[in-house]
Amino acid sequence: MKLTCRLHLKEDFTHMNTDDELPDESTETGSDELLSDDNLRLPESASPLVRLHALRAWLARRQKETTLEIGEAALTLQHILQQEPQEPRLRRRERQSYTEQIQHTQHMLTEAQQRLSAYEEAQSLLDECITHTTTGERVLVEYYLTLDEMVQNRVQAGESEHSPWLQALTEVQHRVERVGVPYEE
Repeated sequence: MKLTCRLHLKEDFTHMNTDDELPDESTETGSDELLSDDNLRLPESASPLVRLHALRAWLARRQKETTLEIGEAALTLQHILQQEPQEPRLRRRERQSYTEQIQHTQHMLTEAQQRLSAYEEAQSLLDECITHTTTGERVLVEYYLTLDEMVQNRVQAGESEHSPWLQALTEVQHRVERVGVPYEE
């Protein structure tokens, strides 16, 4: 019986015209991809749920991109460390260049990790706002105000306004402004 089923399945696949029946993934764009676009402008009539979905899609994209940055920086660092010069007596410039490469890559890795942390906190905060806010129109307002409070608390605690964490949260605030405020068409 298994053999018969496999034969029928194989025949079904051999007769199937893949050009007509399977969507081409390279030309089809999903709604999350469209809603996560940095240049997205929603019409004034867009529902609060669409606005919320646009914010969630953007946050998910940012987290994915930042995770990729972390992976790339980690691989680069690994590659640099594996290429450690074997000569015990390097020239001072070569040693300094090698050390600078390591430090630069570690710095890039740390910054990406801080941004990812901020995006993850922003996502968690958004989920909390959705859970605790009763109306859809208020979610983004409450979320923005809570983000603003977090930013202000970190600045007052002495964190530099140029820190990757604060810059990422500021990006999230700008995204909330962009998708949360209706634009005139």
